[in-house]
Amino acid sequence: MHAMNITKDTAVTLAYKMTDLKGKPLGAGTTAYLHGGYDNIFAKVEAALEGQAAGHRIAIELSVADAFGERDEALVRSIPKAEFPPGVKVGGQLQSAGPDGSPMVYNVVKIKGPEVQLDGNHPLAGQALRFAATVKAVRAASAEEIAHRHVHGAHGHQH
Repeated sequence: MHAMNITKDTAVTLAYKMTDLKGKPLGAGTTAYLHGGYDNIFAKVEAALEGQAAGHRIAIELSVADAFGERDEALVRSIPKAEFPPGVKVGGQLQSAGPDGSPMVYNVVKIKGPEVQLDGNHPLAGQALRFAATVKAVRAASAEEIAHRHVHGAHGHQH
């Protein structure tokens, strides 16, 4: 069986590590994504992996715009503690209506007296990142994965 190269509609499994530009670890793990402009992973990472095969390693810097984008202060809001579901702690997440009314996930930033502060920004918004990864596996994506625009199974999306 010959090694498959990363092209549009391949399912790619990566072992990755993210740090800030000073080398502080921000996250690591294994992820699977659908390659080919499905917004499953940073565009710059996708561009660096195009045409590569299992075993290939990349290490790239992502500017704020190439990573999780700038922080949007409009996504920071406070709600009265009375409206807050019991059992959710600082660092937890809460689904609530976003500025346009559609549901979005907010991170619980702090609980201060009668108010709870929520932040809808990605925790890494506003940060430039270093993204290092090794390609673990490449396979053809299934028709269903392509239709759903993401990878299913072990490290992909669970329905």
